[in-house]
Amino acid sequence: MSLRKKIKFKLTLVLFALLPQLAWAQGNQVDIVYSGNIDGELEPCGCSVEGDLGGVLRQSSSIKKLRQQKPDLIALSSGGLIVSMVPQDKLTAEYILKAYSVLNFDAVGLQWNDLAYGDDFVLENKLNWVSTNRGGETFSAQRTVTRGDQKLSFFSWLDPASSPQMAMQIEQNGQVENDIDALTDSLRQAQKNGLTVLSTTLTLEQAKALPLQYVDILLIRAAYEVFGEPQLIDNTLVLQPGSRGMRLGQLSLSLTDDGRIADFKHEVISMPATVDDDPELLSWYEEYNNKVKQAYLKRVELRKSLETGQSPYVGEQVCKTCHQEEHEIWSETLHSNAFAKLEQVNKAFDPACIKCHTVGFEKPGGFIDFDATQHLMNVQCESCHGAGRVHVESTGFELTKNHDWQPEQICRQCHVQKHSPSFDLKSYWPRIKHSVMK
Repeated sequence: MSLRKKIKFKLTLVLFALLPQLAWAQGNQVDIVYSGNIDGELEPCGCSVEGDLGGVLRQSSSIKKLRQQKPDLIALSSGGLIVSMVPQDKLTAEYILKAYSVLNFDAVGLQWNDLAYGDDFVLENKLNWVSTNRGGETFSAQRTVTRGDQKLSFFSWLDPASSPQMAMQIEQNGQVENDIDALTDSLRQAQKNGLTVLSTTLTLEQAKALPLQYVDILLIRAAYEVFGEPQLIDNTLVLQPGSRGMRLGQLSLSLTDDGRIADFKHEVISMPATVDDDPELLSWYEEYNNKVKQAYLKRVELRKSLETGQSPYVGEQVCKTCHQEEHEIWSETLHSNAFAKLEQVNKAFDPACIKCHTVGFEKPGGFIDFDATQHLMNVQCESCHGAGRVHVESTGFELTKNHDWQPEQICRQCHVQKHSPSFDLKSYWPRIKHSVMK
């Protein structure tokens, strides 16, 4: 074969190799980033490397970077921003909503948890909330996003059966409709003009009762932390976001001439500690921490005024008098320096962190603050074995409350998935072992 023919042959092979990419580039393309169910997690827990993912600061910088790369990017959230379990959750929810006004999602689906503090609370920051069947004019029934010649209509379906009001058998605050015919008509009309997205907290099986023939993208109930694998079922692309704001989903769609999904590319974006925090939100984060600290200090003063009598806790120095060998082993473990870790990351005032880094926090006679109860800092003997005063004063005849403790049960009080995802008793126990494990 002549040199010219060889070159021509190689060029032909290269062109054939590039054909799929050229076809993709020439087709109608829509780029989407999506998230859902951050579940009140303003930032990740930094107790473990593998759990230190995501957070609002990293989400914001990651989405901004994607928008620089793809100016027509559409950002969608299936909602689930708020939880309401402890008093601090309301403050955290307030700052999550403030941050999301900076993240500027094009549409945010409304979930029941988002209404934990009422309609006015979530409406204050003017996010692009969508609730198709909430009723009334409080929330938009749908939101249409336009990028160039492409349109995307976002719908969000609240499951009436999982309404908190219904569960408590009280009157609904705002009518929730279950009109499938109305949803069908709205989706059908919207699909004539572009893509349709339906967000819901239903499972895939439950969502099959909805008119999916008019849904191009279906966002189903979030998985725990890790995004589900996309599924193209008939003409509907089913997506399952992860929870806790640890990751983002990036989706590139290639559309047919009539605007339906011809092909897609999907990537899950992790956000470890190497991802920069968004500088625009640093003052917001500082303000949040100051609010948490002020709330903590108020609780400290209240606790000090209410504390009466003798504490049931004695601290590790008292335990040491009889258990010197065990104390020496403990002194070499990470448990013995747990509170200092909080101080290093400016979290020694956050109740969500303090409770696992001290003894008896928010229990009668337990840790209050550095000044009043310094002897109860860190993860000490009484964190696992229970309060020891009765045991000490009886010179060992009275056993501690947790004298028959089961390591798995005790350790799991703090070593839960969100704080210690790789926890395994068999590998962790040798690090602190100071007695025969039962």
